[in-house]
Amino acid sequence: MATLELTAENFNTTIDNSPFVIVDFWAEWCGPCKAFAPTFEAVSDKHPDIVFGKVDTEAQQDLAGSFAIRSIPTLMAIRDGVILFQQAGALPASALESLIEQLRAVNMDDVRAEIAKQDNQS
Repeated sequence: MATLELTAENFNTTIDNSPFVIVDFWAEWCGPCKAFAPTFEAVSDKHPDIVFGKVDTEAQQDLAGSFAIRSIPTLMAIRDGVILFQQAGALPASALESLIEQLRAVNMDDVRAEIAKQDNQS
């Protein structure tokens, strides 16, 4: 599956309509971003059930700012609308595959219960 260009116009819809999304925040001028792009694309081909999206931080400054992106590339993983992972830095393919495996294993019922517990405490 090809990666999807995410913008302010389609970001929320994509997150709302996709159970698992991995986002790469990047910029054209960023060397590490360009080096990571083929890895991100290759891993996306192996996981057609996951939406792999890219946010150009230059073109989508407000969107990047809303997630406090300060360093690129930054990867974010979202399951069922919940951000489970956000970290700056490119990953080798093996580490990205391991991350996906770990994120698939997360029990989202437990995550939602923990979120509800925290919401009730505030």
